[in-house]
Parts: sequence; C-alpha cells; structure tokens
Amino acid sequence: MSAISTEELVTTIGLEIHVELKTATKMFCGCPVGFGGHPNSRVCPVCLGHPGTLPVPNEIAVEYTTKIAMALGCEIAPHSIFHRKNYFYPDMPKNYQISQYDIPIGSHGSVEVEVAGQVHRIGIERVHLEEDTGKSLHVGGGGRIHDAQYSLEDFNRAGTPLVEIVTEPNIADADVAKAFAQDLRSIIEYLGVSDVRMEEGSMRVDANISVAPAGQRGVKLEVKNMNSMRSVHRALLHEEERLKKLVAAGEAIEQATRHWDEKGGSTRPGRTKEFSQDYRYFPEPDLVPIAPAVEWLRQLREELPELPASLRARIVDELGLSPYDASVLTASPKILAFFEEARAVSAGASPKQVANWIANDLAGILAEKGQDVETTTLEPSRLAELVDLVAAGTLSKGLGKKVLAQMIETGKGASQIMSEQGLEQVSDAGALEAVVDQVLDANPDIAARIKAGDEKPFGFIVGAVMRETKGKGNPALINELLRNRLKES
Repeated sequence: MSAISTEELVTTIGLEIHVELKTATKMFCGCPVGFGGHPNSRVCPVCLGHPGTLPVPNEIAVEYTTKIAMALGCEIAPHSIFHRKNYFYPDMPKNYQISQYDIPIGSHGSVEVEVAGQVHRIGIERVHLEEDTGKSLHVGGGGRIHDAQYSLEDFNRAGTPLVEIVTEPNIADADVAKAFAQDLRSIIEYLGVSDVRMEEGSMRVDANISVAPAGQRGVKLEVKNMNSMRSVHRALLHEEERLKKLVAAGEAIEQATRHWDEKGGSTRPGRTKEFSQDYRYFPEPDLVPIAPAVEWLRQLREELPELPASLRARIVDELGLSPYDASVLTASPKILAFFEEARAVSAGASPKQVANWIANDLAGILAEKGQDVETTTLEPSRLAELVDLVAAGTLSKGLGKKVLAQMIETGKGASQIMSEQGLEQVSDAGALEAVVDQVLDANPDIAARIKAGDEKPFGFIVGAVMRETKGKGNPALINELLRNRLKES
C-alpha cells in the first residue's frame, strides 16, 4: 500500500445530539422531571422497571418531539412505533431502553449553517423519542469507572423524555459541527421544549468521526463526554488530527468509542462500539403506534415560533445590523428579549450601539463572571442608561466599559457611578486644547512625523492626550483638535 499524506485525507463527521425535554413528568410514568435532587427520590415501579408495570406515553413529550422535527424541516411519520433497545448497563434499570428504531417521529430534514461566509446544509437523518437512563456515580480515583473504588446509581433521571437528533454524516470539519450544534441549541430553546443546559446534561453531544481518502469510507469512532460547545470543537479537532496520523501511517482503525478529557485536551479509549444488531431491537409490545391526526399536526405547525434563521434575517433587514450582531442577539430568546427591552427604553442610542454593548462588552464581562443575561442582576433599562450616556458624549466609551463592570458588581446605575467618581466626559474645547498643546510640545519628533505624512504615530498622540485627561476626554473632539493643531504648525 502506497503512503498517503494527511493532506489527502477527508474528514467526515456526523452528530448524535440528545436533548432532555422540559416536561413535568417522565416519559412513561408520573414521576416528576428535574435536575439534581436527593438520589432516587423521583422514582416509581414503572421507571425502575419492576415486573408487572406498564408504560403510558407522555403526550406532551410526543408533542415537543414533533415540534423539534418540524423546526428541523423533517417529514413527520404518519405513524411511528416504539422499540425495546436491549443492553445491560447498571444505569438502565429495565436492562432495555424504550426507544424508536426504524420508524422515528421525524426524518429527512435539514438545517443550514453559515461558517466563514459559506453556507453548509446539514442533513437531519432522524428525530426520535426515547427515555433517558439513570446516572452512575463513580466513587474514588478520578471519578471515572476505570479507577473508581465502587459505583452508585441514581435513577432520578431514568425515564426522562429524551429526543435524539441524528445528522447525516456530511459535516466536513469541527467548525461546522460546532456551528450546527450552536444553531440547534438555539432552535430548541426558541421552541421552549428544553432548557438545553449542557452543564446539567439536558443537551449532550456525541460525534461520529472518520477520515479516509476522498471517495472512500473510513472507520468511524464515536467521541463522547463533550459537555460544552468549546469541548465539541476541541475534541473534534484533536480526534481529526489523531486519526489522520494513524491512517497516514497505515494503522488499522477499529470502530469504538472514545471519551474526551477536557482538562488533558485529548481523547482516551472507551468500549468497543456496538452495531445496531447488538441491541436486538424489537417492537415494544406494551405500547401502541403513534398516529398523529392531520389537524393536530397543522395546529403544531401554527404554534411554531419565529426561529433564529428568520430572526437573524429580519434583524439585519429591519435594523441594519451586521450578520454577526444578529447571530449574537438571536443566540437565545433571553438575549434577544434583553436587547429588545434595552432598545425600547433607550432615549437616543441606535440599535447598532445597543447591540454592540450587548454583543461585545456585556457578553465579555458576564462570561468572565460565569454569568449570562438570564442570571445577571443587570436590568436592560440600566444598560440602556449607560449606552445613552456614551452616545450623548457624556461618558467616554473607555470609561463606559469600566462603569459597566461596576454596575454589574454593585447594582448601581451608570449615572450614579459616573457622578460619584467624577467620570463625566470632558468636551470643553478650551480645556482640551491646552492638553493637546502640552502633549505635542512633549513629543516634537512624533508630531513632525505626522506632519510629514506618517499616520502611524497618530494613535499614540491621541492615547497620550486621553491619559492626561484620565480617559475623560472626548475622543472625537481630541482627534479634531489634534488635526487642526498639526495643520497650523
């Protein structure tokens, strides 16, 4: 076999995304659904798989799954059935999972995502409904089963309605995979059917990845344990590079799972991957097929909200914002609502100015604090007050960023902080002229370079004037005064 370079290898990625539904009760029993809680406190004979119990499907879970499938452009099956997926893990109390196999609720959909100006169509192979497993707690060692002293089982999660969304294997790289997962999370959040919190496990992303020469099929590996969008991106980049080196070296790849180690930045071997025949699927004998009425499906379609792609296009068209701003603002309904309220109460700032403060400054500060617009104490009206002060020239942009951080920290308003600390922007031409002259006199060589046509040092001079005014000088006025002074001399 002739040697092959890594550059000749093509990457193929498919995603399997599980989403816990935000229903009041579990999929086949009346136990409440919720995150955390005392172990094994939300269980009953049905979700524990006791002999003689019978499952009863959760109608709201079927509705939510159908809405997800519709939002992803899927065909809705005129009837679908549940199957038993047989496997023997400690966190599966019945030793089988009630899932769907060959007739899912939705199939053959697609979602378009844009990455670096290029639109990628991601096919949706299937959207099916099942029940979640319990949770294994590995005690001792590093918290992993391979070095634990013993394991405990919490079945509170067992039986929670779970939707699995399987893409076609037509994702070309980690950037597109991350963009799709982010868009999918946004779509589901707008539907209101899940809180899609990856840190709590209500959205879980697994990836199948393979590499091979163009036109050939590679052996796929499943990458698991990616609990953030950053993890999805890092894990796929790592696994792609690792697989390309192995294939280029002529090593055989065996279908298996690998677990992502976020701290170590690498994957480690898991179990050998099963094939569908290993699960011995057969129709669930205790459940009848799902056969949605045409009128019910029509009603669900009418209830679908405006989804992120449409919102982005409308914001760009109606407000004149950039596609980037629109994507940030529509990432979740909470961010969009924050923007809309701040814009509504603003006294004079443009939508672009409000959007910039949210997308750049507010997002950065909240990320550093581990917060978001849902958990922060900052009200949209408070942000609007700050944006108006900067837009009116009362407060400089640079000091405005510092004021914003203090607003989040203290709960005070922008005007109060500005007044207490004497941060009002200096827009008095006479006062600024004196500072401009002082800085130019102190830097004659740089002034001479600018007058000779070298614009590079101009920013240095502006910065020097701003420092002399302790950041309170009006930047636009300083620029104008400097230009005039340099022309005169």
